[in-house]
Amino acid sequence: MEAHGGGCTGIGYTYGDPATGMLVRKTLASLVEGRDALDVRATTDVLRRACRNLGRPGVAAMAIAAVDTALWDLKARLLDLPLVRLLDRTRDGVLVYGSGGFTSLTDRELAGQLGGWSGAGIPRVKMKVGRDPGRDPGRVAVARAAVGGDCELYVDANGAFDGRRALALDLADRFASEHGVTWFEEPVSSDDLVGLHFIREHAPAGMEIAAGEYGYTTASFVELLDAEAVDCLQADVTRCEGITGFLEVAALCEARHVSLSAHCAPALHLHVCCAAPTLRHLEWFHDHVRIERLLFDGVIEPADGVLRPDLTRPGNGLELKHQEVERYAS
Repeated sequence: MEAHGGGCTGIGYTYGDPATGMLVRKTLASLVEGRDALDVRATTDVLRRACRNLGRPGVAAMAIAAVDTALWDLKARLLDLPLVRLLDRTRDGVLVYGSGGFTSLTDRELAGQLGGWSGAGIPRVKMKVGRDPGRDPGRVAVARAAVGGDCELYVDANGAFDGRRALALDLADRFASEHGVTWFEEPVSSDDLVGLHFIREHAPAGMEIAAGEYGYTTASFVELLDAEAVDCLQADVTRCEGITGFLEVAALCEARHVSLSAHCAPALHLHVCCAAPTLRHLEWFHDHVRIERLLFDGVIEPADGVLRPDLTRPGNGLELKHQEVERYAS
């Protein structure tokens, strides 16, 4: 998504089905045209109301996210400010954790990927579990050996143990006691609030339960918090209706004294993460890092496990590589 105004161009994006782009072109773009570029929240409220009968959660929320992030970037560029200054930063940089460890990787590939991050100074990494639970303890052992004892090790089941809470807890105990795993993401579906709460209540001491990446509207995050389903709430700026939505989630976390973690899309999250008071860290997700390096100039690399925005560049600091984009456009 590119938003034009006052001789500047703001960039926003999401990771979604092509239907997301169609919704922007056919429904949302005309609602944005001609509006005050400095009044982003009011414009985003217009988009939210327009999507009410379409069903805001899902594709509509992701379309809103693409527009909203572009509008915030445009506003910052019009004011010739780095976006983080416009958002009133609370920190100078954001901790990251290396994320990948897909179940399709061989043990050697798994060790190489996670060990590469820890060797590069990222002191926390995450891997996927759940496709073959019988293999998972061995895979986690491989990961621990690769990253060493001082690196935090996280696991993410993407809801794979839905309906199998006892199995999730059994693996949680093994992961924690044998390999020092401290983070278990979506052991069951994030729709199963009762199940998440149950696992959180019975998880081993020192292991946190995390979920929230599939939150699309503020109400869905309220439900997770009300159910006491997570120790750390996740939010994704490309899904939760953009920077406007992410700031709302950050306010919820601050009010509830709950940590917040940003899910994927690190280049787009960086500036708003610096403005979130209870932010724990940002996911340095393998696939999105690869895509963002390919399609944008201005992507920041972590130093000693920290991302710091470039304050010399206006907006989110990104510039679209149009020729690269054209290579992949259908």
